Amino acid sequence: MLVNSTVIAGKGAETATGRSAEEVEQIRTVLRTRYEDLNAEYEDAVAENQKLRLVEIGDAAGDDQADSGSKTAERDAATSLLRTLLDRRMQAELALQRLEDGTYGYCDGCANPIPVARLEVFPSATTCVSCKSNRERRAG
Repeated sequence: MLVNSTVIAGKGAETATGRSAEEVEQIRTVLRTRYEDLNAEYEDAVAENQKLRLVEIGDAAGDDQADSGSKTAERDAATSLLRTLLDRRMQAELALQRLEDGTYGYCDGCANPIPVARLEVFPSATTCVSCKSNRERRAG
């Protein structure tokens, strides 16, 4: 997957000490595969959600409160899954854009390189661990 201690990609990557053209292409492949996997998962979830809605519409006669509550919970869970998948797909798409722009692998907060270990675990990361922790503390 991702290697080296610095992530430099996009315009000017060849002149900087960091990523070679092959490594940038490897990252692009990882991100593209991630995007395509998330897109397929999203499309499957949309189809499943549509089936759930059709069953719900056609099978509502004679429902008691428990049946209605169960269907509402299922619908809420399906909607939550769709939002999560859409968000993750957008993160992968933005990571690909950052790679093209030459900003992939640099923290949005402090502009320092994001550690490769973090990018290996979360390729769409836009912040280093320190900035992420600071944001979570402020939010929470």
